[in-house]
Order: sequence, then C-alpha cells, then structure tokens
Amino acid sequence: MTSQHDVVDVALVGGGIMSATLGAILATLEPSWTIRVLEREAEPATESSNAWNNAGTGHAALCELNYTPEGPGGTVDISKAVVINDEFRLSRELWDRLERAGRLPAGSPFLSVTPHMTFVRGRENVEFLRRRHDALRRHPSFARMEFSDDPKRIAAWAPLVMEGRVRKEPVAATFAPEGTDVDYGALTRLMLDDLVARGGRLETWSEVTKLKRRGDGWRLTVADKRWNGSGTRTLDARFVFVGAGGGALHLLQKSGIREAQGYAGFPISGQFLRTTSPDLTSRHHAKVYGKADIGAPPMSVPHLDTRVVDGRPSIMFGPYAGWSMKFLKGGSWTDLLTSIRPRNLWPMVLVGLRNVGLLKYLISEVTAGEEKRLQALRAFMPTARGRDWELITAGQRVQVIAPDGVLKFGTELITAADGSIAGLLGASPGASTAVATMVDLLHRCFPERLPAWTPVLHDLMPTLAGSSSGTPSVAGGTGDQPRSGDADTALQPPEDADGVDGMARRGVREGARR
Repeated sequence: MTSQHDVVDVALVGGGIMSATLGAILATLEPSWTIRVLEREAEPATESSNAWNNAGTGHAALCELNYTPEGPGGTVDISKAVVINDEFRLSRELWDRLERAGRLPAGSPFLSVTPHMTFVRGRENVEFLRRRHDALRRHPSFARMEFSDDPKRIAAWAPLVMEGRVRKEPVAATFAPEGTDVDYGALTRLMLDDLVARGGRLETWSEVTKLKRRGDGWRLTVADKRWNGSGTRTLDARFVFVGAGGGALHLLQKSGIREAQGYAGFPISGQFLRTTSPDLTSRHHAKVYGKADIGAPPMSVPHLDTRVVDGRPSIMFGPYAGWSMKFLKGGSWTDLLTSIRPRNLWPMVLVGLRNVGLLKYLISEVTAGEEKRLQALRAFMPTARGRDWELITAGQRVQVIAPDGVLKFGTELITAADGSIAGLLGASPGASTAVATMVDLLHRCFPERLPAWTPVLHDLMPTLAGSSSGTPSVAGGTGDQPRSGDADTALQPPEDADGVDGMARRGVREGARR
C-alpha cells in the first residue's frame, strides 16, 4: 500500500560513486535544489563502489597496456591514454577542491599514493614496452615515468615480482611514482555525508521498482526492502539519474525511453587472491599490471596490487573471471532472464556468436582450481605460497551489449532526448572517471544552464578551462556515443572516447527542471 508521496528536483537512484559525484556537483551548482539518493541496501557503496568489489586503481593510463595499442610499423598510439589521464585529473581536481572547502576530510584518507608499474616478460614484450615508454614520456602527463630492463632496478621497485625469478628471461618495467590507490567506498560515503550536510537526503532500503513519465519529470515507485517490498511510496522528480550499477539496465528498460531500447547486458563477476601478511605487504608497494596471455581476452589483464582499505594494507592479485546470472552481487538469479526484450534478443544472440573465444575463456576460468590460480600468481610473484592467500569475490558487473550486437567492455551513458533522465550502463561505472562522466551528463541534460554553471565548474575543475596540460574531451560532451569508460574493476578495458558534441541534437526542454 502506497503510504507517502514526495516531490524533489533530483532523484539519484543508487548510492554509489556515480550518484555521490553527481550529487556533489549539483549541490554546488544549485544549492537550492532538493536532491534525494535512493539506495536499495542498508548502506551506500555496497556494490561496485565497495573497496573489495573493485581493484581500487586510480586509473590514469600509467600502467594499463589496453590504453596504448600498437599500430603499424611498431608505433604506439597514446591518444586514449591521454584522454583517460585527463579524465582522472578531473576527479583529482574535484576531490582536492572539496577538501580545500572543508567538504572532504583533510589529507584525503580515501587515497594513497601508490606507484603504478607495467611489467612484461619476453624480448618482444620488452621492446614494445620500451617503445610505449618513449611515446608516453614525450607528453607532459607522463614525463615522470621511468623505464628499465635491468632486473636489479625492477627489484628495487617491486621486490616480490623479481624474487626467485629465472634471470635469463628478458624482463622490463615502467614505474610511475604518482600513481594512486583509491578506496572508492570510503570516498562515496564521505561525499554522501557532505551532500546530506548540504540539505540532500539519503534513503537506504529504498528500491525503485517503477519509473513513469509524469509531466515534465518522472514518478518513481519506491519499495521499502525492510518489509520485503510490501510498503511502497511514490516520488516525483524533475530529473532522474540511474546510477545503480548492474541494476541500471532494468530501470532504464522500465522507463520506456527510446534511447535504451535494444540494449542488453552480459553479467560477469571477478575473483581475486588477497593477502594481508605483514611480511608481504611491507615489501610490495605498487600496482603492477602485466599483459594478457596470447589468445586471452583483454579483460584478463593480470595485476598485483597494493590496496589500502581502512588504513590497513593488503595485496590483491587477479582478476580471475567468474559468471553468474545476477546483475548485482545482492541481486536475483533471474536478472539476466528478466532483462530479455524482443529488441535486445537478437543482439544477445550476435554477441554469443561473435565471442566464442570469450565464452571458452569464462568456462576455463570458472572451472579453474586452486593450483591454476596459483600458477598465474607465480608468473608475477615466483615465491608465492598458497597458504598466504585467500580467494575473494569482487563485485558483479554487467557488460553492455549494444543494439548492433557488439559487446562493450566499458561504460555507456544513456540520456533521454529531453534530458529528464540519464543512466549509466556498463561492466564497470568507471569510478576513476566518475567526474568526467558526470560532466558529460551535464552537457547532455542541462545545456540551457551551462552558461551560468561554467564559471563554477571551472573553479571546481580548472582542467575544464584548459589551464593544465590538456583539456579533456568531456568538456564538449560525447553525444550519443559510448564514453571512454574506465575499467576500475580491472576486468574490462575502456572504450574509445568519441568526442562528438551532441548537444545540438538533444533538445532539452527549458522546463524539465526547476
């Protein structure tokens, strides 16, 4: 029985890093707006944003080979890496501005300086890494990056990676001292605390079950999960953002917007080996990314990561892929089946036909035993002992299946033509580039307000004004094209940033928001 009705300016569905970021920005731009955050679980940041449900890498293209593909004649294309680095700079700028304003704690307790490394084996890989470093270091954003093929130098950077390794094998590494480890769960909670302090409201145990157009906004039906959904209320919102991770697809489908039609999702989970052994954590202080084996999909890039969660160091290695029909870690086994629609059935079939190799890889990963997992770890850390490590399950992700039957490994921002609703689909919301994604959203959904907002946005993020080494492409929006989604779970690489300005096509009504 519906027992309550309310009206707000903005409804943020999902209490993760994306909603927290958009809430922080909108509360700064429009302090008088009423903002409501609706989270289905008992507390925010329990799914993808939770510290143990992602790799915590502050992705700035310092270590990920996926961002620097090899071109003709051995050339290395760094354009994607520059975009990703610029996008992460936006995040750092916003966090710094909020900290200086007293809206985040001094000292950024959610962020730890953790060098980012790339480590490769074999002569061909060594030469590629050398060319990659030569190409990157010419750009100001990567000028501090070091390269070495000297085992002793690499051992000084990452002792556990070199200890016990066969010396005759050619190896090389790059080292970027400015890398970071980010506890996105802690950051999400701190940003939501600030939003509440500024007049917003966070409602937990609140699951949005229906979305229906009403006037120039939306009516949301919200179930109280504490009572198994038996108690419901309605909420009218002039603007809705669906930042519900794996739950976003179902909600966008329920909204009925044309822009979401034909999209489907492919669920995938990840596992990591984790150790908190003081003997190991005291000797490894870096995020070390490698190269996927020949024939393996790009989502299988291995990495040995320092993590700092609640002030306690640990090391994670992975990912090992898993599979489940759930769209959320706390979701339902029927999630995949209930997402099937007449318009997305054929795209799902096409993905299956086009990605047989991926399916074989997932089967091999799901059936892999402890010894196989340890073999993969020992390729990175030859002296690893099974008794020092435990297997943990990371968050559930839903990779985008586009209407043309292409499987996307990044994130995709979906916006209605009138700008009244937006949602984020993807295997990972791309926590590292959350700020860039939300700036993109502002350009798509609020173009009529941008002239008044621009000075404030430039103060929050000077890079948007072009006052740093490069201006991110997000400043002009990305139209209806996929974003360059960051792979914060490390199970998926980014998509290309299109950079097309689609603002003129969006036709947002002036009256869509107050």
